[in-house]
Amino acid sequence: MTGTLAEIGPVFAALADPTRLRMVIDLGDHGPRSLVRLAGTTSLTRQAVSKHLRVLENAGLVDSARMGRERIWRLDARKLGDAGSALELASRRWDAALERLRTQVEEPPARSEGHRP
Repeated sequence: MTGTLAEIGPVFAALADPTRLRMVIDLGDHGPRSLVRLAGTTSLTRQAVSKHLRVLENAGLVDSARMGRERIWRLDARKLGDAGSALELASRRWDAALERLRTQVEEPPARSEGHRP
């Protein structure tokens, strides 16, 4: 995992909103898009879409560049990779903890030396 929890937390917070998650998926599926094109895929106003894009930008998930009169937004997947790595690490830790628990529960109790059946 390359990102710290403090760096990854805003990514999860930004993606917790279904509208922002949909925008990230849209940018991932269709590549860079203008605000107008992104707003065209939702019932939100351009102003509302712009606010969502700013949250995604602050989390490091998207960036933009001016092209003529429009600003083109693109997905920056590096933060998604860091978040995915964090989830994978958490998953491996849970798997290891569950395996230790399973082993303890399924192991027969140790026999004492002085007691014979």
